[in-house]
Amino acid sequence: MAKAFTVASWNVEHFKNNPERIDLVIEFLGEQNADVFALYEVESAEVYSILVTKMPNYHFHITEGPQTQEILVGAKRTLTAFFTQKVEFKAGNTYLRPGALLTIHINNRDYPILFLHTKSSNKPIGLGLRDHMFDRAFKFRKTLDKVSASAGAGPANFIFLGDLNTMGMAYPFKREILVDFELRKLDSGSKRVKMSRLSKNKPHTWWNGPGSFPRSNLDHVVAANHLKLKQFGGADVDVRGWPELETEEEQVEWIETYSDHALLFFQVEKS
Repeated sequence: MAKAFTVASWNVEHFKNNPERIDLVIEFLGEQNADVFALYEVESAEVYSILVTKMPNYHFHITEGPQTQEILVGAKRTLTAFFTQKVEFKAGNTYLRPGALLTIHINNRDYPILFLHTKSSNKPIGLGLRDHMFDRAFKFRKTLDKVSASAGAGPANFIFLGDLNTMGMAYPFKREILVDFELRKLDSGSKRVKMSRLSKNKPHTWWNGPGSFPRSNLDHVVAANHLKLKQFGGADVDVRGWPELETEEEQVEWIETYSDHALLFFQVEKS
């Protein structure tokens, strides 16, 4: 099958005024040559200005509001795309990030791609906010399906992804909710709207080095079941960055240089 488009998704932790780090991050990002990308935790206008200068083949969009961390989305100028900020994904919390919806149009078909950076917390409020945002994504899928069906185009080519912060919930008296249970609920909700959490070729996407929390599976892509995807070693998503490196020393160096999150990369094929 031929490529329709590629997507890169990357949380560059506290991405702000550090020109040397910004240059390195943009260099690594440019090496991916993704048609569409999202960066999470952008905290400085300087990042935007350098991206515009160093990646002239892209159009850029960024969320805005009282939150300190934004989602920045880039799309190659060769693509026809429409950007919308989805404030309903703030779940009524002023300081949460809104969703960033980029709809790209290829071969007379729309592909709505929703980038999310959900609440990072293993407290009950964190799990509740994530659960609420996932439910909104599933309801949005149903809305998109209705619009697509009315246009005679079949089910929507919907994808949502990002740093979903699936870390479970801590609670006393042996009432904690393990990460696996949170992921099982995400998978169950996805199944109900004919979507699936895509497989990755590495088990972990976040780590902050020795002495920190254990390696974790925080970043995900959820896509409509009918979409065709390129395989990377038998998986739908290629995890790039520190998980690719062999030694712990190399991984720590990469984390200190770039981010504690790996980059997710995937390719949607023409149907």
